[in-house]
Amino acid sequence: MRKIIVGFITFLLLTLCFTALCVFLTEKTDLFNLKNFKIEATFTEENGRMTMDWTRYPYPCFYKVDVYSKTTGKVPNSPEYHRLKEEYTFENNYDVPTTAIPTYYKITAYGIFGKLSSDEIFVANPNYNNPIRPIPIYKYTADNPASPIPYLVWHSIPDGVLYELELLSGPPDEENTITLSTTNHLMSTQKVFTNGIQIDLRPYLNQPRLFWRVRALNLRKEPIGVFSTAEQIMVDSSKPIPNKPLLNNFDVMPGFKQPIYPVFHWIPMYGADRYEVELMAQPPVEENNTVATPHRAWAKTVTDSFSCYDEYPRRYAGKYYWRVRAVNLKGETIGVFSDTDTFEVENHLTRPFAAAFGDSITHGGGAVSFSPCSMQYSYTTYLDFPAINIGRSGDTSKMSLDRFDNDVLPIKPVNLMILTGSNCLRDSYITAEMVIADLEGIYQKCVSNDIRPIMLTLPPINPANIMLAFRTPTDPNWYSKMVKINAYIKTKPYYIDLEPYFYDSTHTFMDPAFANDGLHPDIMGKMIMAEVINSHKEVFKQ
Repeated sequence: MRKIIVGFITFLLLTLCFTALCVFLTEKTDLFNLKNFKIEATFTEENGRMTMDWTRYPYPCFYKVDVYSKTTGKVPNSPEYHRLKEEYTFENNYDVPTTAIPTYYKITAYGIFGKLSSDEIFVANPNYNNPIRPIPIYKYTADNPASPIPYLVWHSIPDGVLYELELLSGPPDEENTITLSTTNHLMSTQKVFTNGIQIDLRPYLNQPRLFWRVRALNLRKEPIGVFSTAEQIMVDSSKPIPNKPLLNNFDVMPGFKQPIYPVFHWIPMYGADRYEVELMAQPPVEENNTVATPHRAWAKTVTDSFSCYDEYPRRYAGKYYWRVRAVNLKGETIGVFSDTDTFEVENHLTRPFAAAFGDSITHGGGAVSFSPCSMQYSYTTYLDFPAINIGRSGDTSKMSLDRFDNDVLPIKPVNLMILTGSNCLRDSYITAEMVIADLEGIYQKCVSNDIRPIMLTLPPINPANIMLAFRTPTDPNWYSKMVKINAYIKTKPYYIDLEPYFYDSTHTFMDPAFANDGLHPDIMGKMIMAEVINSHKEVFKQ
C-alpha cells in the first residue's frame, strides 16, 4: 500500500511539473500568439455608474486595470500619465470608479508566469468629448418618467464655475452649440452652481414634449465647450416629488478620502432657504426622518449653499456618518433628511510618510464653486505618494501656526508640506515680516518634534480676478510681500519652489488659466503643484 501511495504522489508531482512546464512554455514562447491579441473595450453607464467590458483573452488569465490621468506637460521630466488607482480582476469587466476629470484605463493580461499582453492599451473615458459638453446622468424615459419637480443631474465639467440650463418644447435648432435655441426655447437660467438642480416643471406640463440641455460657463460666464445633447423628459404628473436632498457623490475621484477638516456636498433642493447638516459617530436612529438625531456629534446650518465646511478636525480613527435636510423660509423641514453617507478615518499605527498643511490652497477646492470634497481640486490627489490633508480654508499664517499643536502633532507625519500665507498677501494689515515670523514658528515646531518641514513657496495671485470672484480688494503691495516671504522660504534646507510655474505671460500675475478666482489654483494648477513636488522627492525624508 505504501508503494502505491508513493507512486501516486510521484505521478501527481510529475503531472503538475509537466503541466507547469507546458504552461511556462506556452506563456514564454507565445505559442498562441497572445502578445498580438488586441483588447477592445466598451462602456455602459446607468445613473452615473459606469462599467467597462473588454474582449476576453483566449487563455486562462487575470487582468490588471490601471486608472490614469494625463499630466499637464508644464513640468519638465514629468511622465505623460499619472496613475490614480490599480485593481485586479479575473473577469473581463470592471466597475469604473467615478471621476471628475478625463481618465484613461490600461488593461494588462497576466498568466501564471507573468504578463501576456505586449502592448499597453490606454482606453479613454467616453464622458469627456471634444468639444467639451456635459453628459446627463439621470434620464427620464417612458419607462422611468420624471416627477413634476425632478432632479436633473449631469457629469461635472472641469473648471466649470456655473452652468446654463435650457428647457425646450422640442429639439434645439442645432445640437452641441454655444447659443440658446430660438424656435423651441421655453426658459433658461444661469443660476446653477453645481452639476445638478431640482427644477419645477409644473408650468410646462401643457407642452406636448419637453427637452433639456446644459452647458458649463467660466467665471466671466463665457462658455466652456458646448451645450449637452438635448434630452427629452417624460413626465408623470402623478409621480411623487423627491422630498429629500440628493447627495452629490456622482463625480468622486478614485480613492476619495475626506480631508481632516471635512466638507459635505449635495444637489440644491427646490424651495430650500437653508440646510442643516449633522455628523454622527453611529448611524441615525431612523433613516429619512424629519427629526434631528439625538446622538449626533455636530450640526451646522448653512444658508443658500450646497456645501458645508466642518470647522473641527476629524482625525480620530473610525467611521463617521452624515446627512442633510432642507429647511424653508418658515423654518420647516422640506420632506425628510437625505440618505446617510459615510467616510472613514484611518488608524495610523505608524507615523504617516507625509501630510499637507496650510490654508485653502492645501485644503482644496477651486473654480469658485468646488469645495475641498471635490478631490480633483486637491494637489494631494496627484502626488506619487499618499499624504494626509491637514489644510483648513480661511487660514492666515498665524491661524496655521496656532493650530499646529492640535492638528499636526497628533498625526506627526515624517514629512510636512507647508503652504500658508496666501490669504495674508491680500490683507494690507499683515506684513511680510509677520508671515515670516509665523512660518519660522511652524518650522521650529517641526524641528522640535522630529518632523521634516518642507516649505512650498507662495504662488502669485491675480487681484482683478479676486475682485471679480469675491468682491474684495487686495493689498497693492502683495507682490513685494510675496517676494520677501518666498526669499525667506528659500533659505530653508528643504523647500520646493512653486512660484515660477504660475505666472501669466507678463510674469506679473497668476495666470487665469490656472485659477479662475485669481487665488486658488484649479485642476491644472493643482496638477502642476503635485508634479513639481513629485519632481523633488530628494527633499523628503524616507
